[in-house]
Amino acid sequence: MEKPNPNIKMWQGNVACAEGALAAGCRFFAGYPITPSSEIAEVLSRRLPMFGGKFIQMEDEIGAMGATIGASLGGVKAMTATSGPGFSLKQENLGFAAMAEVPCVIINVQRGGPSTGLPTHAAQGELMQARWGTHGDHPIIVLSPCSVRETYDMTVKAFNLSEKYRTPVILLSDEIVGHLTEKVEVPPIEELGLINRKKPTVSPDKYLPYEMDETDIPAMANFGEGYRYHVTGLAHDETGFPTNDPLKIEAQLERLNRKIDRYRDDIVEIETLYTDDAEILVISFGSTARSARRAVANARKNGTKAGLLRQKTVWPMPYREIEAIGANVKRIIVAEMNLGQLAHEVEWAVRRSKPVVRVNKINGEPITPKEIYNSIVIKE
Repeated sequence: MEKPNPNIKMWQGNVACAEGALAAGCRFFAGYPITPSSEIAEVLSRRLPMFGGKFIQMEDEIGAMGATIGASLGGVKAMTATSGPGFSLKQENLGFAAMAEVPCVIINVQRGGPSTGLPTHAAQGELMQARWGTHGDHPIIVLSPCSVRETYDMTVKAFNLSEKYRTPVILLSDEIVGHLTEKVEVPPIEELGLINRKKPTVSPDKYLPYEMDETDIPAMANFGEGYRYHVTGLAHDETGFPTNDPLKIEAQLERLNRKIDRYRDDIVEIETLYTDDAEILVISFGSTARSARRAVANARKNGTKAGLLRQKTVWPMPYREIEAIGANVKRIIVAEMNLGQLAHEVEWAVRRSKPVVRVNKINGEPITPKEIYNSIVIKE
């Protein structure tokens, strides 16, 4: 009789997220319980101390985001998790993390809205908020898993991207993926390709925390290691101190945004299915992409040349990939649990050169494969 494989787990999506964070090297979590993300905090409250990490239940979501930023400045890989109105409360400090270039990971397990909405039901209504929720021109990376194993992998990737590009990264899950239970084969730690932030190679007296170098990504010193530097949400120069010099302000803000645009090919990831000869293209993300995959497979069985483009990275938006694949199809279908946030971006990507059909649902119920299938096979 074979011994059970210890690397095979039956995990809920939120559990996989917590375990992925630990595998990525997360050693600090600050959060506030909120449905449907609470299991992430529950698991980490038990597991983090086993790894020498710290768990803090904060008084509110604003404090949770602030504590996460503070831990990261101290040199620790740090994360917070929330949902719905909690994500809204994090936006100001999320903008601070973007401006001050503090690596951190924010998990948003989406639920129905607006306001307190549908706490126990799924939605995908924060696609635009994830990109533009905080004010000003700022960079952001947003990933979206569609399975439990992918939640684990993308949590690791979120930390790697955050550390590599010195930026906050959002994992945009949803209630369905967060509470789904599936078999997961956990990869060995050595296969994860873990990345740590770039450290300074100069002495503290020569260190510039926002230096304009050839990579556009400044080295980051940890507080408490002899490097003293100023951190602010105000416009600043290379020293980190506020400035009103328009040339210095523009140079830093241009670099801040350029560092994501420049490396977008390393960041953006999509999955395609049957797109080589597709006449109808379905585009989706997150849990809805599971229904989209089934709908496309069923359409193929019945002789309709349908294909799928699934966004694993939702921001930066894969405009080039959508435009390239969309150029060869007759019609595009966008399935999402909101009123058309992704569809708007798809229309822009293809310059409205062909019909973009929307399949939307906002009542807390998932979009079914049949609903997407019916839009695929409808006679034009």
